Amino acid sequence: MKRISLLLIGLLVAVASLRAQDTVRLSLPQVFEHIDETYPQLRLYQNRVRSVRALAEGAKSWMPPTVSLALDQFPYRKEMVETMPVNLAGYMVSVQQMIPNPAKLNARKSYILSQENVLRQEEKWAKNVLHYTARVYYYRRYTAEKKLVVVSEYSDLLRMLIKTAKDRYVYNQADLPTVFKAEALLSELNNMETMLRSQVAESSIGLNTLMSRDVNTPFTIDSALQPTNYQSDFALLADSSFLKRSDILAVENRIQSMRSNQRLMATGARPDFGIQLSHSQMKEMPNSFSIMGMVTIPIAPWSSRMYKSEVRSMEFEIQAMENEKATMQLMANQMIRERITMLAYETRQLQNYETAIIPAYRSNLESNLLAYRQNTGNFFVLLDAWNMLLMKELERIDKLGQVFNLQAEYEYQREIN
Repeated sequence: MKRISLLLIGLLVAVASLRAQDTVRLSLPQVFEHIDETYPQLRLYQNRVRSVRALAEGAKSWMPPTVSLALDQFPYRKEMVETMPVNLAGYMVSVQQMIPNPAKLNARKSYILSQENVLRQEEKWAKNVLHYTARVYYYRRYTAEKKLVVVSEYSDLLRMLIKTAKDRYVYNQADLPTVFKAEALLSELNNMETMLRSQVAESSIGLNTLMSRDVNTPFTIDSALQPTNYQSDFALLADSSFLKRSDILAVENRIQSMRSNQRLMATGARPDFGIQLSHSQMKEMPNSFSIMGMVTIPIAPWSSRMYKSEVRSMEFEIQAMENEKATMQLMANQMIRERITMLAYETRQLQNYETAIIPAYRSNLESNLLAYRQNTGNFFVLLDAWNMLLMKELERIDKLGQVFNLQAEYEYQREIN
């Protein structure tokens, strides 16, 4: 029996150690790395870039040659061949090849390759959006776990106070309604703990999904996160370089791509060439051949209107995209300045909680607790002091969460990854 017990204990220890090994700690940069390597949307852009490159390989291709075979000068009535002085019936083979203007081929390849830059910037911006989403989930779980620690500590303290109050009630040193109120507050803390655990689970599911893992994969997060100090960025905001975000650069590259397409359309004014080689073989005549050169005349009025109108249309489209880019820059400037300003004020409020508000309420609780131990205090007042300190601790964590959310939005607007 003793041997069986030892085997069971060893098995439980082994299982516990395996679970501990499976639960890894992930920092925020490690989460970003997982997302960049595995998220399917980012692979989409990579495949589209490969598609553009594959298309560019054939951008300078010519049209296929044309081969024709013809029966030439055969009479409809067979008996007419006998009356003809010379039988001109025979067959003719011709080969024709159109030769596109080299300027058109170069312009087409440049236009196709210009789309790769657009896709590259769109991929970077998609990463920025995914990183922002990961930050939100990560900070939400962080604040929920911080609250769980506070709720656990204050629940233990409240249980001790309830036990003490019940013992004193026997000696008529505590009032029963206040004890019942304390027990109700303890039940509310249990509900709060359940709610916070659901937030942790929700955030974990979101992070695992972003990392393309099973949603139930366990992991821990960095428990010592601190907000980043961006106060020095106030001086940098006067520099317009921060507006070179990937989404704005994508619009710039789309403008450049549109200009490449405009140049491609403008090459419609350049002629194309062609050559045709024919071979004729007749029954009673010597074999003959002919070579014919061809050139298109795109400057003809009835054909030039087509590419000229397309060039003008694209110019208006480029102007519209320039307006879109300017609007995006204005909105980015506004959002960045709003976030950095709000972040500064929220950080000051958080510091006030940590340096003044929480210490004052903690001193209030400690003094009431000391008075209650010395039988000079009141349990109702002590419970109120406990409740106020708990609320301020939770408010401080909420304020920390707001600081983290503003930091995430600021980093998203600045594209800080």
